[in-house]
Amino acid sequence: MTPSPIKRLLLTLVFFSAALPFFCAGTFSVGLKYFGLSVHPKGAVNASLMPLKLDKNGIFVFNLGASANAEYFIWRDIVSVKAVQAFYSDCIGQFAGFSHIGFRARIFKIGNFSLNGGIGPTFIYRKNWYKVPGYDDAFSFFYGEKDDEWQHRFLWYGGEFEFNYLIARSTELSFSVIPGGFDLINFSLGVRYNIPKKHRHPDKNVSRETF
Repeated sequence: MTPSPIKRLLLTLVFFSAALPFFCAGTFSVGLKYFGLSVHPKGAVNASLMPLKLDKNGIFVFNLGASANAEYFIWRDIVSVKAVQAFYSDCIGQFAGFSHIGFRARIFKIGNFSLNGGIGPTFIYRKNWYKVPGYDDAFSFFYGEKDDEWQHRFLWYGGEFEFNYLIARSTELSFSVIPGGFDLINFSLGVRYNIPKKHRHPDKNVSRETF
């Protein structure tokens, strides 16, 4: 039996809760991105319902929204745990979002440019498309019945490639690619701020001899 969306959401929250201690101290970064652009390499079945498509086949579709993330580095500035929360309008202009947490690792770094990749569980949800006149469910990535308010999907393997370019001492221009197989790729653009380490200062209380 397929777990209910509530159970899936609770499972995702458990992952977030388990990660909270990581974000309480140590070296970490925060980021904010515009989300974004959806690409359907084969074209979209429901392209006629997409108001912000750039072509008649719905290969390129704008989404209006944002994602926020927090990332804790568990080994130098190479391996990290990252949590992401996004809210946006989906390809037909309805509310959607996803919650994600996963591991990240730096693939390479050249000068100010770096590429990171990672994977982890992701919970995706959107307002039910069945309620939209003309919706064709010939291909549906999401679970949910016609009478449900929401459609949803839980993935253990949601991934991301993130391209970063250092533009200031602790600030990077950040571009993310989220692959969804051969049918959907999401792009987002924003900034990432690396919070500097707090340096320990020597104890200022120095004992003095009394003469």
